Amino acid sequence: MKELICIIVGGGYAGINTVNAIRKTFKGDASQRPLRLILIDKNPYHFRKVLLFKPAAGNEDIIVPLTRLFPEGVEIVQATVTKIESEKRRLLYQDAEGNENSMKYDILVLTVGSVVRQPDLDQGGVALASLDAAWKIREAWRTNMQKAVKETNAKERQRLMTIAVAGAGISGIETSAELAHFVREDAQQLGLDPSAVRIKLFNANNRLFPDGPAKVGLKLERSLEACGVTVLQGSRVLQEKEGTLTLSSGETMSVGLCVWTLGLLPNPMLRNIGLPVTPEGYVIVDASYRVQGAQGVYSIGDCARIVDPASGRADGKTCKEATAQAARLGKILSADIEGRSAPSHKGFIDFFCFGLGPGHGMAWTRIWGVDIIFTGKLGWRLRKFTWDSASLLK
Repeated sequence: MKELICIIVGGGYAGINTVNAIRKTFKGDASQRPLRLILIDKNPYHFRKVLLFKPAAGNEDIIVPLTRLFPEGVEIVQATVTKIESEKRRLLYQDAEGNENSMKYDILVLTVGSVVRQPDLDQGGVALASLDAAWKIREAWRTNMQKAVKETNAKERQRLMTIAVAGAGISGIETSAELAHFVREDAQQLGLDPSAVRIKLFNANNRLFPDGPAKVGLKLERSLEACGVTVLQGSRVLQEKEGTLTLSSGETMSVGLCVWTLGLLPNPMLRNIGLPVTPEGYVIVDASYRVQGAQGVYSIGDCARIVDPASGRADGKTCKEATAQAARLGKILSADIEGRSAPSHKGFIDFFCFGLGPGHGMAWTRIWGVDIIFTGKLGWRLRKFTWDSASLLK
């Protein structure tokens, strides 16, 4: 019997959870054909992107080999997809050796995620955009601490011990809290006064967490201050140059390091891959994640614009939404193969988690109109659970 070839492009949160969902789906009787499941990614590992702040502050490893997640039953191809020819049900790709190849498919799921927004080169600082950037940040603040040990000028020593985090989304919040812990720990080990470490979080908005209630934003601000982070509300960083930070207010400030955490953008490869995209660059899908005008092609996660047909609300772009979309996609594929009516997208419940340094966290959800907030170690356990479950780790 001819096999059913299903290809998932992208080994991020959406991709690995899609693999998992499809395997579960096809254990049943969704198709009478043998399944050939192929996962394509430019790297041989799953990159835990939401944890990038970990190697910037400490030495935690945030990559998981794909063969560890899928030791059998999944073909893993290290390659970069260059084109999808949906009319031929074929994709073109460049393998790790640079060779051009093609592959036929029956079902293709595109989950190539997003990229971190970066400042212009003349804005200075370091954007927390990759593993190399995270290591560069860690090396920079550790070098500054070592210089501070020998520095006799008090003003210059304070500059070396000051870090600016520009951008106060979830990534900025978690980065600043993690830095506050590890930089102080390093300062103490070097014989410096840990209370002299200054971590400043610059927020262009007037409060933290604009996606939730103001009281949660205020609680986050107080928690950050308790762990040594100063939050500067309504303050946008324009540039860091030679240790001087320039703000939108015209003020300047001396810093040893500026870390940019500016959010995400659609993966730029989407504009050239042969599928329809929105003006912003997201793949256009229907309520069951089918790519417009491309039979057999689906897309979920950060790379797709997914809207709840009931509420008209666009889905969030965190790993919890990707995980829920992947689980639903398994049911959609089963229905489409069997010719049944497929499920439609439903928005994820309001639920956000924040890491606030090692062992501390906060989680907020709203159930039946009631705000529920978890803090401290419980908040941390919830945060860690979301990270680990999204990466299929136990």
